[in-house]
Amino acid sequence: MDLLNSLADGFSIALTWQNLGLALLGCFLGTIMGALPGLGPSNGVAILIPLAFTLGLGATPALILLTSVYYGAMYGGRISSILLNIPGDEPAMMTCLDGYPMARAGQAGQALAISGLASFVGSFLATWGLILLAPQLVKIALLFGPAEYFALFALAFMTLGGVSSTNQAKSAFAAALGLGLAMIGVDTQTGVPRFTFGEVHLYDGIDFLVAIVGLFALSEVFIFLEERHGSASAEGCKMEIGRLTPPWSMIKQCTPTMLRTSGLGFLAGVLPGAGASLGSFISYSMEKRLVDKEGTFGKGDPRGVAAPEAGNNAAAGGALVPMLALGVPGSGTTAVLLAVLLSLNITPGPLLFTQNPDVVWGLIAALFIANFMLLAMNIPMVGLFTRVLLVPPRILMPLVAMVSFVGIYGISGSSFDLLVMIGFGIMGWVLRKLDVPLVPIILGTLLGNAMESNLRRAVTIDNGDWFTLIDSPLSIGLWAVAIVGFVLPLIVGRVVRAKMHERGDAEGSISD
Repeated sequence: MDLLNSLADGFSIALTWQNLGLALLGCFLGTIMGALPGLGPSNGVAILIPLAFTLGLGATPALILLTSVYYGAMYGGRISSILLNIPGDEPAMMTCLDGYPMARAGQAGQALAISGLASFVGSFLATWGLILLAPQLVKIALLFGPAEYFALFALAFMTLGGVSSTNQAKSAFAAALGLGLAMIGVDTQTGVPRFTFGEVHLYDGIDFLVAIVGLFALSEVFIFLEERHGSASAEGCKMEIGRLTPPWSMIKQCTPTMLRTSGLGFLAGVLPGAGASLGSFISYSMEKRLVDKEGTFGKGDPRGVAAPEAGNNAAAGGALVPMLALGVPGSGTTAVLLAVLLSLNITPGPLLFTQNPDVVWGLIAALFIANFMLLAMNIPMVGLFTRVLLVPPRILMPLVAMVSFVGIYGISGSSFDLLVMIGFGIMGWVLRKLDVPLVPIILGTLLGNAMESNLRRAVTIDNGDWFTLIDSPLSIGLWAVAIVGFVLPLIVGRVVRAKMHERGDAEGSISD
């Protein structure tokens, strides 16, 4: 009953004209970001962070805007997957397998409608999972001391590469780089400047938002300048969309698939480091084994569209659970959202639900509203969103650069921060060329100071005894999960990734 009362309070916060307008704007822009190949949710949220702060939004309105962009980008990733056979982001890769064959068979509209419906079901059920599970995690988190928090942060770093990571060593290097960046500034315990090289602007450390916008948004601009590709293929807009309303028999056939894969995707999202990519792959693979008796998956089966879309959107909602309840992001996009919360002087974790209930429950209520907005928007307006695929990058990328520079300067008013952002943009471009993941760098920058302070506190309380880090059953359990989470991808990750790409290549060639 308390949960329902809290949710009612959340709706009273979310149901204002300003917040409804921001949710609608976020859903619209997020769908466009997701539809454009290569941008995806992380980049979409990072690009629009300066806009949220330039508008002078409070904590709840800013989060409503950015989480609506997050959900919208997860919806939008399916558009280019189905129409062009080009995934908007990695989780949408599995949607290509049956979505593109359906489009080639003249069922593009039905494939887009089924994928939109599956996205709605996955996100809607995941939001209920967030409501039910997050408060329970908060009760467990109240048992944490400094040693347990240090172990929890270590778990986040060690599992962040996940099964979808191409190289665990590169993920570890990126995390170490992020922790090194977090050390820049004045030591809070001794007052001694570290790695500032005499530059007074660095005494306060690296600004999270400057680092994020540089690494994600500006590096995308540099990659475009290097490749100078002119425009996206126009095939998606030449292809006939056809009937937008799927027959009732198709919806009835896909409903059990949506329900099963929503639960599976939500569990994948809750696990730190698993994320939407694994949720999408597992959902598709499970449904193929469970219901594909006639070998129709990969040849235009609508259930092959519904399964990965419900799975990856449920995983997007599940990733919010550890971020809000424990302060540990479950995916790359939630790491970006965590930076926004910290920049607003709000600390996610067990006390968030008691100290800032308006933020939490207003956000959760807005997620429900955004889901219905996206469902209402994505089916009738699909023709408009497909037109976005014709926007040439030579027009899009200067807009991204302009928003980044104007937004960051509007937030800080410092030309030095613009230089730091350019530096992070160059670094992001180089690291992406070397296939080094960017999310561990952001996580290291975000959590590095908290990790260091908890380590110092734990060792100081126990008079310098380092064994205090493994002195309780809870910390031992967290270390065990962390080690398994780091080692397991080394064993099974290569096999899973090979199957993902092999299935995408083989069944994609069949559809051609």
